[in-house]
Amino acid sequence: MSSLHNRTPMPIPGRPGGLGGGPPGTGPGRGQVPKVRAKNRGATIRRIWSYLNRQRAGLITVYVFTVLNAVVSLIGPYLIGKAIDKAVIPGDFSGLVRFCLLLLGIYVLGSVIAWVQAYVMTAVSQKTVFELRRDLFAKYHQLPVRFFDTHANGELMSRATNDIDNVANTLNQSVTQLLNSLITLSGSLVIMLMLNIPLTVVAMVTVPLVLLASRKISGFSRIYFKNQQRHLGELNGFIEETVSGLKVVKQYRREETEAKRFRKLSGELNKYGIKAQIVSGLVGPVMNMINNLNFALIAGVGGWMAFHGMATVGVIVSFLNYSRQFGRPISELANQYNLIQSAIAGAERVFEVMDMGSEFDHAQKHVKLPRLRGEVVFRDVSFGYKPDSPILSGVSFQANPGEKIALVGPTGAGKTTIVNLLTRFYEISEGTVLIDGVDIRKMDKNELRGQLGMVLQDAHVFSGTIRENIRFGRLDATDQEVEEAAKLANADGFIARLSHGYDTMLGAEGGSLSHGQRQLLTIARAILADPAILILDEATSSVDTRTEMHIQQAMKTLMKGRTSFVIAHRLSTIQDADRILVIQNGRIAEQGSHEELLKLQGVYFELYNSQFKRAI
Repeated sequence: MSSLHNRTPMPIPGRPGGLGGGPPGTGPGRGQVPKVRAKNRGATIRRIWSYLNRQRAGLITVYVFTVLNAVVSLIGPYLIGKAIDKAVIPGDFSGLVRFCLLLLGIYVLGSVIAWVQAYVMTAVSQKTVFELRRDLFAKYHQLPVRFFDTHANGELMSRATNDIDNVANTLNQSVTQLLNSLITLSGSLVIMLMLNIPLTVVAMVTVPLVLLASRKISGFSRIYFKNQQRHLGELNGFIEETVSGLKVVKQYRREETEAKRFRKLSGELNKYGIKAQIVSGLVGPVMNMINNLNFALIAGVGGWMAFHGMATVGVIVSFLNYSRQFGRPISELANQYNLIQSAIAGAERVFEVMDMGSEFDHAQKHVKLPRLRGEVVFRDVSFGYKPDSPILSGVSFQANPGEKIALVGPTGAGKTTIVNLLTRFYEISEGTVLIDGVDIRKMDKNELRGQLGMVLQDAHVFSGTIRENIRFGRLDATDQEVEEAAKLANADGFIARLSHGYDTMLGAEGGSLSHGQRQLLTIARAILADPAILILDEATSSVDTRTEMHIQQAMKTLMKGRTSFVIAHRLSTIQDADRILVIQNGRIAEQGSHEELLKLQGVYFELYNSQFKRAI
């Protein structure tokens, strides 16, 4: 079975603004990408750690093998020094062989330990990132529609993919590396002090230089990494928008224009990416230079001490190796710091979304909903997508159970906004919306939407089988119920002609199905949901005349006994409505039956005549 059934419940997808409305100039294709601001790095790291800490058994295993790996790496230089003093200088060949075999065993053991450590840490990091990505995806489904009106789809996808991948790479590499480096650093320092205190003091001379250089370089690289992630999100948003609108680009011959925009956005990403890599790339050469300087100092002082009998050759050789091991963790910590900065930049963007308020207030007590009768009352409702731009002003009407209410009017008048408020995709600014006498703000949104059925003008289907797409309306429906719903929607005919029938797999956006066929599937989905209240947004506008007749007949059966709201531009499709609400400039200009409104010879009369003349 496809993953279709495992999706987190969410509002039925539609156009920007939930059902085709929304603030002007916004939508999923394009939005304002929020600038990434500096946040509390410590808090971000603690949150990442809280996810990582859920894999305690794996972490304990990683800790044990990391300690063993560090200890094994510390034994090697000591044995080399002993081999020189005890076997090489005295000329004991058999002793040298024993030392070599012991060293070989130590290094083989170290390699096995390192492999086990890496294997377990990979599993831990991937499970951690799985939970992080799962929580982010679930959070997307809890955010209000308004959020998606102002954020590009590609930018949101970038947070769920690129940003979390940065976190995954850092967890996979940095956690064990940091622990290994700290153990190696402290272990090397202790052994160096045991071997020779004056040489240890010489080795410590360059440590302040390492810390100062890494701090300066990392400070600059963090800024560039954050900007790199932000521009990557913008570029992903543009790519998603352009690919989804490719036919429009080709139709208007804007390939070169879009290519220029791509080059501009890609250039910005390239600029910050180069700066981030150049600055972070300075860490290696600078640290190598400082380490080589430190090695030269130790070699010079150590050689002088050996010449004067203050230390043996073996001790000096061991010390040189330990000085390398002492300097290496400091360099690696500096390198890991840059990698961590990139992960923190991505994690901040992820947690920024996860910290946003959910549209579902689980703390509030909600009225338990029985099966709704379908009485809908709007009482002096006002609303605007922006505070200073009202869309609806003092809208009042009542829909009795089982009535068919048509919403007509010019584009932008507020028809879709009324439905957006009914579904609580947006919350009203003033007034009250009642269903069966209960304020919808006191209802649980999931329960409310569970009794609303919607068929949108933009038919959306998911990847999966046709059967699964219809069953999306009610997941516990049987195969027979799914097929009955398809028959009522007159979708059974074209489904039967497909090679695999209801088990035909659909790709993204419906694959090879026509728009009309996809619309029939969404209608079957709504029929299967068996809602108390129906919302139809130009549901038949994308099908041919013959198919429209079948759908209209199916709709009459479906709407019987249910309150229905029909957004219509073609007035011929709503002449049988119990009441027609004519919306103009955010107010109800007229309301009544088709015959009553024609007799008024007002706004509806003019709309009807203008369409009738065009039809002629």
